Amino acid sequence: MKNQSDEKNNVQDSARTSSQSSAQFNDVFDDMQPTDPEIIDADTQVTPEVFDSARNDLQSAVDSLTYDGERVAVDDAAYHHSGEPQKRSFVAGTEDARDAFLEEKSLTENTVWVGRIFDVNRLRVSLPDGRTALRDVVRHPGAVAIVALTDDGRICLVRQYRTALGRVTVELPAGKLDPGEDPLDCAHRELLEETGMKAGKMAFLTTTATSDGFTDELIHLYMATELIFEGSNPDADEFINVDLVPLSELIDAVLDGKIEDAKTIIGALICDSISRRLPME
Repeated sequence: MKNQSDEKNNVQDSARTSSQSSAQFNDVFDDMQPTDPEIIDADTQVTPEVFDSARNDLQSAVDSLTYDGERVAVDDAAYHHSGEPQKRSFVAGTEDARDAFLEEKSLTENTVWVGRIFDVNRLRVSLPDGRTALRDVVRHPGAVAIVALTDDGRICLVRQYRTALGRVTVELPAGKLDPGEDPLDCAHRELLEETGMKAGKMAFLTTTATSDGFTDELIHLYMATELIFEGSNPDADEFINVDLVPLSELIDAVLDGKIEDAKTIIGALICDSISRRLPME
């Protein structure tokens, strides 16, 4: 059992880590600070005042991720682990009675940032042991991705530059849901806009959480077949190349680590699994 000195050191270490992170954050952000009031962004009108406000919001986010001010050392292992792992049949996350003890209850939720694609909300939650913690959550409307399979066994892929990664990626056609839009309708729309392909059939495959540690974004995957090319109509800020690649080569690329995009990896492996289960002609 940890003694009081160890517990005090743990809390002090957490606070020290938070202080160091804050100092590093300030150094980086100060280098970015605009000095000319005329420096603005055409879309969002970022003035120095708005910049300072964003700086404070981001500082709070850093603090909440490093130390929430209420963390204490807890010795009761039952709060964190149920014991030695057991061999069991698979049980979905919504169907195991034991999981009720894991639930976090939301106490408050406030929007701290609003963007064009997603919002960031800060939640204070009650933990299973009665303590509270802060959670920053990216609220996203969701998206679709399409495994477009041609009659001769090729998969439609799009190549585009991703600013967040700083490089070109190879992905399945995909896009964000419009407000109130049905995912199936979105899949047909995005496939046509990005690739020029119209699908005679569109079948639901699965839904995947993109990064459930911090966002509620879900991507709904569909398989499109009976494809007819009608002409693409990408968004004004989309610049893409479209390829038709043999499924076997796509699977090889996934297994060789040449595909990083999660939705593309999932869609390719599901498509490959389905093809292996089909009866031989």
